[in-house]
Amino acid sequence: MEFSPITSAADHRVQEIYASYINTFPIDEQRSKELFLTLFSNARAKVMSVLHESQPVGYLILWELSSFVFVEHFEVFEAFRSKKLGSHIMGHLLESYPNIILEIEPANLNENAERRYSFYQRNSFSLIDNTYVQPSYGEGKKSLPLWLLANYSPENVEEIKNEIYNIVYP
Repeated sequence: MEFSPITSAADHRVQEIYASYINTFPIDEQRSKELFLTLFSNARAKVMSVLHESQPVGYLILWELSSFVFVEHFEVFEAFRSKKLGSHIMGHLLESYPNIILEIEPANLNENAERRYSFYQRNSFSLIDNTYVQPSYGEGKKSLPLWLLANYSPENVEEIKNEIYNIVYP
């Protein structure tokens, strides 16, 4: 498993990632194309192509914040799902970053959300806040009640939420 940083919006991999991103994530969980492209000029944001056996199998959008890494988006491309790659990617991510925070839909929302929560639990994550609200990604998009998960025990969840709100969201 390899994480290959994409440092320019002109990189040929960006088109494939963005096309998959808009087809996979609900509209209220997406940046507009314009906002997506601004990620490449933000020093804290990292867009990584995930390679397995030299083939792109997914991507990660990470934010390197004060004392943790925030995983904004993580996707295994549809053609590679159900092959246990997600757990391998998580294992590699956990080796690379000791303190990780991510957000997910509440497990009680539907069967897919429940499966996703179980996946993260199996991969060393625990619920740290079930009152978190993801800010709107912009005009016409809704704020969403989500859960925050972490692979460690943060001292101050409110500080973490404030940092995410102030740095990650437009």
